[in-house]
Amino acid sequence: MSVTPATPLAIELKSITKRFGAFVANEDVNLAVESGKIHAIIGENGAGKTTLMNVLFGLLQPDEGEIWIDGEKKSLPNPAAAIAAGIGMVHQHFKLVPSLTVAENVFLGMEIRKGGLIDHAAQIKKTAELSKQFGLQVDPNERVGLLSVGIEQRIEILKVLVRGARIIILDEPTAVLTPQESRELFQTLRGFVAQGMTVIFISHHLEEVMEVSDTVSVLRLGKNVASRPTAELTKSDLVQLMVGRLVSFDRLPRTPTIGKTVLEVEDLWCRDERQLQALRGVSFGVKAGEIVGIAGVAGNGQTELAEVLSGLRPSSHGSLKLNGRTITGLSARDIRAAGVGHVPGDRLVRGVDRNASISMNLLMGRQDQSPWSTHGIINRRYLLEQTQALIKRFDIRTRGPESPAKSLSGGNIQKIVLAREFTGSADCLLIDQPTRGVDIGAQEQIHGEIMRQRDAGKAILLISVQLDELIRLADRILVMFGGTIMGEISGDRVDEEEIGMLMAGVVPEPRPNQVGAA
Repeated sequence: MSVTPATPLAIELKSITKRFGAFVANEDVNLAVESGKIHAIIGENGAGKTTLMNVLFGLLQPDEGEIWIDGEKKSLPNPAAAIAAGIGMVHQHFKLVPSLTVAENVFLGMEIRKGGLIDHAAQIKKTAELSKQFGLQVDPNERVGLLSVGIEQRIEILKVLVRGARIIILDEPTAVLTPQESRELFQTLRGFVAQGMTVIFISHHLEEVMEVSDTVSVLRLGKNVASRPTAELTKSDLVQLMVGRLVSFDRLPRTPTIGKTVLEVEDLWCRDERQLQALRGVSFGVKAGEIVGIAGVAGNGQTELAEVLSGLRPSSHGSLKLNGRTITGLSARDIRAAGVGHVPGDRLVRGVDRNASISMNLLMGRQDQSPWSTHGIINRRYLLEQTQALIKRFDIRTRGPESPAKSLSGGNIQKIVLAREFTGSADCLLIDQPTRGVDIGAQEQIHGEIMRQRDAGKAILLISVQLDELIRLADRILVMFGGTIMGEISGDRVDEEEIGMLMAGVVPEPRPNQVGAA
């Protein structure tokens, strides 16, 4: 079903088809985007969302079909042509230079010059003006490397604005944002459409889609299966359109399997890159067959905790034990060998080698282990068999085992990391943001895999900024604020108000018959 536009169309894609060899990423896609509206595009990982937007932005050329912008047929052979046509794209993974200032990043590649030299004052002035006009609140003189992810995203938006974009594509814009930063982004997007601009919003978070969009299109297996006004749809409607079936969001049932303590953290302290105290006396334990969730607004020590536990950051004080053995101060390699599997929060930096194949990424960390290799020689037949089996088990949407990781969507890259870590011999799994940038159907599958690991007796520490994910999975939830554990809540007696207060650094007053915060 298509939308009958009541206002002029900013974008009209007609019968777009894009193939990669025998694989069809987009098939006969028609899409109408009204001017001055927020148009959401949703779908499972590998449904063709990013491919379609890359076609619109000139990064890929369609094999069939036409692109119309503001009522005119356009050829977009490259991003420069798309930019000239008024289209800007903010990618899921930012492309900023940390050592440069905000203004220098905004004007990188199109510097304002005066007398042959870069006019820094003019760039700073223009950045400040755009920031004020669109309510983006950035300091043009700040070094990007010192800024939060939320501010970095504002800089990426400024980059497309300064190039004259009237149509802005945002690919998974909230995947790395805190709830507060997401709310600020939505306010910014509403400001854009109030000034006559058009926004295309790609997201896996259906609550956000329902909140911010005017129209939503659903892609499934490369086809546009529905385009409707958002107000006519429910969250359940969207889920069923995306995956073709009903998906449950309820707390997952579990059997009592909790055993001995596997991971012990005692009085842990560490500093961040600025040498500020990031962890302050953190203590807890995780038992076999237990999922312990870590909740909290991003930036309250969760990242540093994961880094210390995985050997990627030194602690300044405290101890770590795994199965009674001290692992404090060990390298990441030695901690992994001791029995800690790690799903990092940033899959592209620490989870995969983007240029390596799926099979090579699945091999990483066990290339010296039998039967994966013998006397240092990789067992290619075994590797191929295991890769094919894991592609099937984790539903990794790919052209084949030798496809490079960079050719996959973000959610499918995440599945590579999960497949590798969940099929190792670790006694303890450190899982950081397992469903960040992952579609609803894949989230359900990943949650099922996490529960299977729990039921198999693994000790699991689950760090997530998505409270509903922790409520669904965790046996206990620890809430962090300011680098400390503010309280502990039983997973089967969750009080969202209590968690919210703990996340804000407030210990609530105990209530009758309530399991209090520890």
